[in-house]
Amino acid sequence: MKRKQMALSIAELTLVEQRVTNDAPSVVVAYLLWLFLWFVSAHRFYLGRPVSAVLQILSYFVLIGFVWVLIDALLIPGMIRARQDDIRRDMMHELARS
Repeated sequence: MKRKQMALSIAELTLVEQRVTNDAPSVVVAYLLWLFLWFVSAHRFYLGRPVSAVLQILSYFVLIGFVWVLIDALLIPGMIRARQDDIRRDMMHELARS
């Protein structure tokens, strides 16, 4: 199946990027939540990953949970990019429908 190609104007693409900039999570906030509220996985809730946040909290009862928190320091930028891509995709689909 071929994907329907979206032909958006420069103004619409600018609007999409503005929405991504305004609505996407902040790297600074994500790292502050990770640093100070790691034990409640606040950074994962903030980044829209509640299922893995709960799993991470439950895993703290086992050593792997603490390793997971440290690994998150490296994963946060990718999670933010994924969230930005979701916002961008949703906005482009919304504009293409109108």
